[in-house]
Amino acid sequence: MKSFKDEKGRNWDLTINIGTVKRVQGLLDVNLIELEKGDPPLLTRLGTELMLLVDIIYVLCKTQCEERGVSDEDFGLALNGEAICAAQEAFYEELVLFFQGLGRKDLARAIQTQLEMILKAVEVMEGKIKSFDVAGELQKALGSLSMNLPESSESSPTPLPSES
Repeated sequence: MKSFKDEKGRNWDLTINIGTVKRVQGLLDVNLIELEKGDPPLLTRLGTELMLLVDIIYVLCKTQCEERGVSDEDFGLALNGEAICAAQEAFYEELVLFFQGLGRKDLARAIQTQLEMILKAVEVMEGKIKSFDVAGELQKALGSLSMNLPESSESSPTPLPSES
C-alpha cells in the first residue's frame, strides 16, 4: 500500500486490488487491468489526462473519504500541485506492485517507465524554465522590434497646408 499527503496534511492510502479495480470500473468506466487498450491506450491517458488520474485516485480513496466525511469536492480542493504529484507517484507505484503480483512484469515495467518519463519530463522542463533568460529574450524581441519601427515624426517634417 502506497500513501500520499494532501495540502491539509491528511494521509491517504492507495490500495489497488480487484475490489478497488471493480470500484473504479463501476464508477468511472475505466478498467485498470486493461492498460494497453483504447486509443490512446489507458496507460497513456493516465499520464496525460490529469482529471482522469485525479478521479481514479479519488475512487481509490473513496472509502477513506466516506469514513472521514470528506466529499469529493473537498478531496479535490486539498489536492494542490504538490499533493497531486505525490498522489500520482503513489498511484503508479501501487499499480506496479499490483501487476507484479499478477505476474505481469511487462505491464509493471511499462508503468514504471511511464512514471520515470513523467518525472524526467518535469525535471527537463524545470531546467529549461530556470535557464530561460527573460531579459535576453526581451532584449532580442525589442531589438528586432525597434529595427522595424517607422521613423519618428520628428525626423519627417509635417507638410504645411497649402495657401489659397
